Amino acid sequence: MKYMEKISFVIPCYHSEHTVGGVVDEIVQTVTDHGGYDYEIILVNDNSPDNVIDTITELAKANPHVKGLDLSRNFGQHSAIMAGFTYLTGDIVVCLDDDGQTPANEMFKLIDKLEDFDLVFAEYKNKQHSGFRNFGSKVNDLMARWLLSKPKDLKIMSYFACRRYVVDEVLRYENPYPYMSGLLLRATKKVTNVEVNHRERAEGTSGYSLKKLMLLWINGFTSFSVKPLRFATFIGFITAMFGFLFGIYVIIHKFVVPNSLMGWSSTMAVLLFLGGMIMLMLGMVGEYVGRIYLSINRSPQFVIRKKVGFEDEKNGKQ
Repeated sequence: MKYMEKISFVIPCYHSEHTVGGVVDEIVQTVTDHGGYDYEIILVNDNSPDNVIDTITELAKANPHVKGLDLSRNFGQHSAIMAGFTYLTGDIVVCLDDDGQTPANEMFKLIDKLEDFDLVFAEYKNKQHSGFRNFGSKVNDLMARWLLSKPKDLKIMSYFACRRYVVDEVLRYENPYPYMSGLLLRATKKVTNVEVNHRERAEGTSGYSLKKLMLLWINGFTSFSVKPLRFATFIGFITAMFGFLFGIYVIIHKFVVPNSLMGWSSTMAVLLFLGGMIMLMLGMVGEYVGRIYLSINRSPQFVIRKKVGFEDEKNGKQ
């Protein structure tokens, strides 16, 4: 009997009690129509304030392929994905959003491309995100290019498909604050994009506030690269050279114009600039030290309050 590959879908859920059901229905319909694959759908409730866990429970009761994880607090999208990765059993993994914007009916465009690549990201023809969300995506893209050596033409999206061994490599990261783009790109270099449509949001707004985007950027800066520290060293060197040259200028100016007085305002400006730079660099170093402290204390990536639809615990995961 020919082995049937299994697709595991991982969907972080937040403010989606009215939309996640439609996403699940579309996945089931698409896989059924295509044929040739077994599947499972893992829905991860990231402590959503609405009743999405009740929706997940009903979906799991109606379809044995649907499973749910209920996190004890809001850990963030990337930690929710890690939770789903921990419990999946498939050969192929597909991650997509819970709001219906990522077209599940085009999933096999990504999956078919896995014949030649390890990791395939969706690339949208016309993004339907808000201007604020698009700005955040651009900043994230620039950061990934600088810190993670991401190819300029590669677009990283939350809708992607990969082989199981990529997920196994990602799961080797056991520290808090996972950054999914960095984890995926360090696992393989055989990565590409496939163009798909992008739908308008059916309900609500993006869960990424300015605060969450800032935390995501900080996480990306400090999780997978020491380039920010090297940049801080470079800035410190440039500032020191500027101070040295300014000191020479003051001495020469004093000899040329003996009665002149250097203004206190310029002195204060220099002190404020240097003080601000020192505090900025100390904060950056402190962020690295803080993450080391959290890692040593084994701060969890996620904590699961309840599991739905998992029939057994043979794998020993709690």
